[in-house]
Amino acid sequence: MFTTGCAVTSGQESAKAYANDKEITAKIKGKMYKDPTVKGTQIEVQCLNGEVQLSGFADSADAKERAGQIASSTAGVVGVHNNILLPTGR
Repeated sequence: MFTTGCAVTSGQESAKAYANDKEITAKIKGKMYKDPTVKGTQIEVQCLNGEVQLSGFADSADAKERAGQIASSTAGVVGVHNNILLPTGR
């Protein structure tokens, strides 16, 4: 039997929690796409049991902070791990 990295098949969360996490992820991404400070296309959002991990790249510290604010203010989020990287001198 082959399984993917899906959290449901690996026993990390229930099917209902998986559906909730997908909804949370979609809401966060939607808010990021609409926000003028955050470039939603450059930020990856992952969610597991309400814990959100942000990764990718932001143009400024303000954009990184704003992405964290968007995630933490989204219903159903219990924690945010903001691992977004900032540019280092170009």
